[in-house]
Amino acid sequence: MGVIIKPIITEKMTAQAEKGYYGFAVDREANKIEIKKEIEQLYGVNVENINTMVYAGKRRRRYTKSGVLEGKTLSYKKAIVKLSEGETIDFYSNI
Repeated sequence: MGVIIKPIITEKMTAQAEKGYYGFAVDREANKIEIKKEIEQLYGVNVENINTMVYAGKRRRRYTKSGVLEGKTLSYKKAIVKLSEGETIDFYSNI
């Protein structure tokens, strides 16, 4: 798995999966063609469309007894993949 880092499994993405849309965290340098090839190879499905977006990391601040802790969440690239009609991906089959 060079391009795909992990699938995004949230409440919103689970609802979108019923419509044929699936979300993946991908490598920042990956383009849509590389993402499409890897998803078709890993899951054995036909990809119809891909939308990508880059999320910037957010600043976080936490107040503790020992003082203020500051940090930042990681930035990442996200790909929303639309599959062909009637195809699905089962993320829980290997558990």
